[in-house]
Amino acid sequence: MAEKAKDSAERVEIGFSGGQVMSTRMTPAQFKELRSALGKADGWHDVESEDGTVALDLGQVVFVRKARPEHRIGFTGGE
Repeated sequence: MAEKAKDSAERVEIGFSGGQVMSTRMTPAQFKELRSALGKADGWHDVESEDGTVALDLGQVVFVRKARPEHRIGFTGGE
């Protein structure tokens, strides 16, 4: 079960006004929570991801990019 949850996490990049970019992996639910918090765009928000908890100053975030899922060819050996 934990393996399936790990597979559902996608790479997300968060860009800041100073030019820095943070890359992490998060589930669709975590991404949705981040997008909701960005709608308020004020204060701090904790992002839970596979890499741990990161506190973001929402006023400094200038973009969020979610990578497309990997394109896989062949047999996966799964269900």
